Amino acid sequence: MNSKLFKISLTAALSGFLFGFDTVVISGANLPIKELWNTSPWFHGTFIMSMALWGTVIGSLFGGIPCDRFGRKKTLFWIGILYAVSALGSAMAPDPYTFSFFRFIGGLGVGASSVAAPIYISEISSPNNRGQLGALYQFNLVLGILIAFISNFLLKGFDGANDWRWMLGVEAIPAIIYTLMVFSIPNSPRWLILKRNDFEGALKTLRLLVTEEEATSKIEEIKSFSPTSQKTEGLFSGRYKTPLILAFLIAFFNQLSGINFVLYYAPEILERAGLAAQESLFSSISIGVVNLIFTFVGVWLIDKLGRRQLMKIGSVGYIISLGMVAWCFFSGASSTLLLTFILIFIASHAVGQGAVIWVFISEIFPNKVRAFGQSWGTGTHWVFAALITLITPIFLDSESGIFKDNPWPIFLFFAGMMFLQLLFVLFMMPETKGVSLEELSKKLSK
Repeated sequence: MNSKLFKISLTAALSGFLFGFDTVVISGANLPIKELWNTSPWFHGTFIMSMALWGTVIGSLFGGIPCDRFGRKKTLFWIGILYAVSALGSAMAPDPYTFSFFRFIGGLGVGASSVAAPIYISEISSPNNRGQLGALYQFNLVLGILIAFISNFLLKGFDGANDWRWMLGVEAIPAIIYTLMVFSIPNSPRWLILKRNDFEGALKTLRLLVTEEEATSKIEEIKSFSPTSQKTEGLFSGRYKTPLILAFLIAFFNQLSGINFVLYYAPEILERAGLAAQESLFSSISIGVVNLIFTFVGVWLIDKLGRRQLMKIGSVGYIISLGMVAWCFFSGASSTLLLTFILIFIASHAVGQGAVIWVFISEIFPNKVRAFGQSWGTGTHWVFAALITLITPIFLDSESGIFKDNPWPIFLFFAGMMFLQLLFVLFMMPETKGVSLEELSKKLSK
């Protein structure tokens, strides 16, 4: 693989590191903030915990607009700015309302990141390495999750009641570094051709990534699949029905696996299983380690086995592990056994959905509507993520939660949804491994 291609892809994928760090760092601040501001379960879920996710919903739904108009590179730059502002503002927030506002700002960055980075990487890579390079985004995402868990653990007891402020504020450091690094990457060649009619600029970018002969050939291929008329054809015109359905379903099932439910509330869930607060926070690190290791496995396999095969493996792992987590809670099994099956659940997600989702959505839409198609898929993902985070306190709160004594029905529900995901993979999901973006657009769009 061209070293420049890898470095450029890795730089774009680092927005995934900030994505993972930002979304999970709140798990360490969850309980201290609940005690500090003593808000109702409804307020805590609606604003403090899920406000970032509502920002993510907005960022993902509308992230296609700046990607399409100003380019993937400029969008990635401003994403870094949003992360830095959110980290510093959240850390210094004097009240829950200011805190929620700055978490919302960070959410905008996360949402736009899940649009811009995957499509940028898919548009600069080749069919043979698109899966691995695209999955770098997920790899950095779970690395960010692990570093957030470790950071929270190390900062526990650092400054007493203000520990949570340091947990949130430290994110500003990698955010600023990432923002500066984005200056060094080129614009997407497909965006330059489609939106700027800049064939020379696109050729210049491709020469950095492939040989002169391959660059010229790729320019001709992109041109041959570019629209020949200026007629505006919307994403929902009917032409893109198949990729719209595929993007919706893979994003829907991603969240109905319960992955964000486990990641955001890991310390609290483990405390319910009998672990002390410090032990549960430390055990959360093991979740991050397993997530990282098996994401690496998924990245390694995605261009070898293909997207569908990884999704099959992950779906079976989901069903078994979630069913056993439900049984552990129901039967009162040991916290060690429960943690074991939670880790199997995390491994199943990392190999399957985690490695596949961002790559798959970025592949199935044509160049002309890729940014808006990515917004559709990621928007679906984040709407359900926000809804799950919003209602979780209603189910888990120690005073009024429906399953306050035992959350086993929640995990059984997630297991049932993963059975439906397996059916989706077996009967609906196409394989995209080794096929050019232009050929995929021809195959999946009428």
